[in-house]
Parts: sequence; structure tokens; C-alpha cells
Amino acid sequence: MFGYIRGILAELEQDTITVDVHGIGIRILSGPSLLARMPAMGSEVKIYTYTYVKEDAFSLIGFGSKEELELFKKLITVSGIGPKAGVALLSTLTPSELRFAIYSADVKTISKVPGIGKKTAERLILELKDKVELSMPSGQEGLSVMTPDTSSDELMRNQKDAVEALVALGYSATQAARAVRECQPDENMSADDILKQSLRFLL
Repeated sequence: MFGYIRGILAELEQDTITVDVHGIGIRILSGPSLLARMPAMGSEVKIYTYTYVKEDAFSLIGFGSKEELELFKKLITVSGIGPKAGVALLSTLTPSELRFAIYSADVKTISKVPGIGKKTAERLILELKDKVELSMPSGQEGLSVMTPDTSSDELMRNQKDAVEALVALGYSATQAARAVRECQPDENMSADDILKQSLRFLL
């Protein structure tokens, strides 16, 4: 219903943010990561929101970026992951870390999130691995906008091969995926090229 709420930060509580929008206080449920990023009281804020409706409640859940909101929407499509677990995932892991963990099937990292067990983490990876891609290089925080052409498909395969090779060398899947992104691979790089460049960020 609401894409985002823009207004004046009026109150901060343990798990809620109240934003004053033209004299109306709108309460938004929030995880600790968003609460920690709030500016001083009286500052203008823009919070992306998800409208959660059930029989006995109508709530707004807040996120600091559109990227977090879109990732949250994907998370709650997974069986066993409701809004509370979705917020916990995005409060414990950054969007990039979570995408890396899903992409590289890092069950250990995901299952460290409170309320997320090994079986739920495995189900999350299984259901979202083909729907979540590594973020674009150069520090962009949006979802991947790679076009589904042949060169991009080959690049994704080469990145995956490089991640698997780094894991075989003893690095965690999340470390490996982060290093692959940091080396900013392109279509001209083979899996071996990506592996060699990635190692520079791990040594």
C-alpha cells in the first residue's frame, strides 16, 4: 500500500520508528540495523515500507533502502520464513552478504541468524538461488541488472567456478563470493583470471 514514508523522525523505541507526516505519527516496525542508522530526532527521514496485513493486525515494516525491501519480499516467499525472520536476516546480514551467502550456498552463515535453523537456511538457498544474483561491481547496492545474454551467462558461470575454487582452497563461501565481487570481473576474464584476481583480496 505504501512504497515509502517520508517525514520527520519523532520517536525511536525498541523495535519501532515513529515518523511525523504532516502532524500524523506513523509507527513503523523496524529491525536493529535500521534503528542504528537513524539520524537525530527532528531530522527528515525516508523509510521504505512493506505493508503486513493479517486478520488481527495491520503493520508497516521499515527498511533503509529499496534494495532491502525488494530482498525482504523475496525472503518471505520462502516457506517457513515470515516477516519476523525476514527482518532478522536483513538485520544480521547486509543485503550483499545475504546475496553472497545464498549464491554460494553458505548454509553456515545463514543459519547463524537468530530463528533460522539449518533446514530453513537450506530451503532458503534452494528456493532463492536462481532468483538472487551477486550485486553489480563498483560498489553498487542495487540488485543485479545483468542482461540475460550469452556473455553475461558465461560471466556468471566463471564467477561461480571461481567461488567454488576459493572454497576448495579453504575460504568460506561468503569470503569467496565477496572477493570475487571485489575483483570486478568482466566478460573478458576466464574463471582462472577471476580466481587469481580474487586471491589478491584474500591474501
